[in-house]
Amino acid sequence: MKKVVLNVFGLLMFISVFAQSKYDHKEAFGPQFYPYPGNDYRSASGEPGPKYWQNRADYSISCTLDPEKHTVSGQVNISYTNNSPDNLKFLWLQLDQNIYKKGSRGSATTTEAGGRWANTNFTDGYTIKSISAEYNGKTFTPKNITTDTRMQVWLQESLKAGGGKIKLSLQFEFIVPEYGTDRMGRLDTKNGIVYEVAQWFPRLAVYDDIQGWNTLPYIGAGEFYLEYGDIDFSITAPSNMIVVGSGELQNPQDCYTAEQLKRWDAAGKSDKTVIIRSDKEVKDPNSRPKAPTTTWKFRINNTRDVAWAASKAFVQDAARINLPSGKKCLAISAYPVESIVKNGWQRSTEFTKASIEHYSNKWFEFPYPAATNVAGIVGGMEYPGIVFCSSGSSGEDLWGVTDHEFGHTWFPMIVGSNERKYAWMDEGFNTFINAGSTDAFNKGEFKSSGFFDDPSSSFMVKYTFGETMDGLYTVPDVIQQGNLGIAAYLKPAQMLTALREVVLGEERFDAAFREYISRWAFKHPTPWDFFHTMENVSGEDLGWFWRAWVLNTWKLDLGVKEVTYNDENPEKGAAIVIETLEKMVMPVTVLVKESNGKEHRLNLPVEIWQRGSGWTFDVPTTSEIKEVVLDPDKKLPDWDRDNNTWKKKGF
Repeated sequence: MKKVVLNVFGLLMFISVFAQSKYDHKEAFGPQFYPYPGNDYRSASGEPGPKYWQNRADYSISCTLDPEKHTVSGQVNISYTNNSPDNLKFLWLQLDQNIYKKGSRGSATTTEAGGRWANTNFTDGYTIKSISAEYNGKTFTPKNITTDTRMQVWLQESLKAGGGKIKLSLQFEFIVPEYGTDRMGRLDTKNGIVYEVAQWFPRLAVYDDIQGWNTLPYIGAGEFYLEYGDIDFSITAPSNMIVVGSGELQNPQDCYTAEQLKRWDAAGKSDKTVIIRSDKEVKDPNSRPKAPTTTWKFRINNTRDVAWAASKAFVQDAARINLPSGKKCLAISAYPVESIVKNGWQRSTEFTKASIEHYSNKWFEFPYPAATNVAGIVGGMEYPGIVFCSSGSSGEDLWGVTDHEFGHTWFPMIVGSNERKYAWMDEGFNTFINAGSTDAFNKGEFKSSGFFDDPSSSFMVKYTFGETMDGLYTVPDVIQQGNLGIAAYLKPAQMLTALREVVLGEERFDAAFREYISRWAFKHPTPWDFFHTMENVSGEDLGWFWRAWVLNTWKLDLGVKEVTYNDENPEKGAAIVIETLEKMVMPVTVLVKESNGKEHRLNLPVEIWQRGSGWTFDVPTTSEIKEVVLDPDKKLPDWDRDNNTWKKKGF
């Protein structure tokens, strides 16, 4: 009976000591994390299930660029396959150019602060000149309803489930905006306008097993969610312009002079940058074919989108990219002469090649025949096989934006997550892999050491985990503009780094992350598919981790509470009490330094927090402890590092 009384007294003392903690171990380690079990479409292991399906959209597009009017006009033929188990009475198309109309939802919701998605000048958006459909041998003009950036197309009879096919044809025209939400636009240079053209043809919205039709409007911050397919497209432009686009140029013999064609072929065999058209040739009319117009034909397979750029001001160069399978592809850069500065765009192809080769060797092989970097008005934007980066970038900035935009090839071009909802799954995952690429490039030439590169610094922790910061599980259009860089980019990258370095270790993390990419390459994963995969492949239950980092905005605050000695004799060992004061928990490394110079380093697993906010552990000391340090390597985002260290008075 006395023993029971003593235990109850000890328990009361324990509660009293740790009463200030906000931590709830039952919430952190709750047994039910997943909202639904696996099914035939999506396995509980994180893999696509045996009956996983997704619809397919193949496109054939021809268009003409008129630089006098700044217009793009053309026709898109869409072959859409309904692989779903549902008959579809209507289809939804995305009409992104309508965001540039005055009064669009995007323009109406632009804040007074402006920002990168603000438009000061407007266009008329799309002019849809005609629309027709062909199904079951019948051609008809479907009823359609356009609402802002979406068009609903009603069919005369339902598109059959399990492989039904329909063809849509639309004629369209739009004015290329001067500044298009930092995703497209026109840049005036001394030798001509650089056109960067994206979201330029009507595209099918995604119909999936999670939501059916995904019809969130294009407002600005939320990016894209698109079906995969093969795309052939052609651009007819004045012959004095050079055009670059997603995928492989099918007819270089029609687009370049005889000399440029030789250089083009040489670039495909060279690891060093080969000039296709030099800065000295930009003003030379002999550097372009004599015909009044040239049609540039491109093709890219298994893609969600295409983009292109055109200018008579372009300098162009290229080099070979070597892929781990032995395949080769081409790194291409197009930029105005103004971009040739110290460590400027003349290094773009070198940067592109290094970035693509690194990610291909580390994570998953680059799937496209070319990777093209374009200098223009867009600060940084990614599309399959082509990216737009600022013409004013150079040095570390140019490397960083080039590497980041091409990193998006893996997230979300290969792993096709829903960017309209889950920015952390593309921007964050990409920011995470960028760190490894930057470390590897040219022996760390552009490795930075600024505030944002130390996630454990007090500045970054207060910024990332502050009360006004949005959580990861927030739709990007809902995130406060000033928070997007943290909530979508830096915090999820920090999360993956912590998962790799603190929780799983590099070997297990890398194996699981590669498996996630491989499983969901050219498919549509949800956050839960990612969670399932990382857990099943690594062999860890990570519900406590996802709750803290993704689903909530919890903080981490660990502290050293107390140091005592057995029988009050340091030579008989010590008991150290540590505590967690906030709702997030993590594994923790403890460094114990004795006065005789001996050190103890203990790696305590996250399970120490399963029964409460405090943990006591023994250390076999032989002398007085002079210092105890939690997280000595500063790998954790600890809110208050002042309580991470206990020091004996006098030391």
